[in-house]
Amino acid sequence: MSSCSVPSRPTDPMAIPPSYCDLGKSARDVFNKGYGFGMVKLELKTKSSSGVEFTTTGSSNTDTGKASGSLETKYKIKDYGLTFTQKWNTDNTLGTEVSMEDKLAEGLKLTLDTIFVPNTGKKSGKLKTSYKREYVNLGCNIDIDLSGPTIHGWAVLGYEGWLAGYQMAFDTAKSKLSQNNFALGYKAGDFQLHTNVNDGTEFGGSIYQKVNDKVETSVNLAWTAGSNNTRFGIATKYQLDGNTSIAAKVNNASLIGIGYTQTLRPGVKLTLSGLVDGKNFSAGGHKVGLGFELEA
Repeated sequence: MSSCSVPSRPTDPMAIPPSYCDLGKSARDVFNKGYGFGMVKLELKTKSSSGVEFTTTGSSNTDTGKASGSLETKYKIKDYGLTFTQKWNTDNTLGTEVSMEDKLAEGLKLTLDTIFVPNTGKKSGKLKTSYKREYVNLGCNIDIDLSGPTIHGWAVLGYEGWLAGYQMAFDTAKSKLSQNNFALGYKAGDFQLHTNVNDGTEFGGSIYQKVNDKVETSVNLAWTAGSNNTRFGIATKYQLDGNTSIAAKVNNASLIGIGYTQTLRPGVKLTLSGLVDGKNFSAGGHKVGLGFELEA
């Protein structure tokens, strides 16, 4: 082998740590996926013969009766590492995103994200950059605002399962930090621990464990400085078989959530969920949710 050859990447999945926003994601997924309280939702995913991906979503709020919808199209040019994404929703907001990954440098991703509201003529945009290599994941987003852009940045370091991250936002118009967050975690094959401090006042932590191939559990804890209000929750997901799963969660406010997900046939998924207020069971106000996901 030539002395100038580039060494291959380690097979250890921890070699490249997640982005800051993805720290503790496994624990959050157990709490959030498989539920849709107070919503009736339909999602359709299709792909054309030319490779264009379409995602159409429609939903109705059972409390307010308000209906909303969105359409997303995505097209990838793999030879150039380009991805074009366009989004539209019923609030008449248009979004366009162009990204390039692993072309200028391996692990480097550049994204231009713009939003336009025709009704008001309002325009906004962000220039996003991220770079990931062994043991490090870095990123910086800059708002396109001539009056004074806000700079968002993060860095996550990982080594032998340990993770340390920092996230900040700097308001150039006011010349001060508007966000200052720290995180520390540990990730093993079937266990994950995540703790964070946001702006020195919000403290949080989560524990995720994959008990076996069918059972996942998660515990979430949060506390705000200067307040005696500690928020606590526990959630679990059980995979009955290859097509069916049930999920349940409860928090210290006695809110009990239950979710049932069934794959009716390949490409057709049904989700039923309910939220019960345990403290006011007889008073009503409980919520239900219904979701269909279709993929062709």
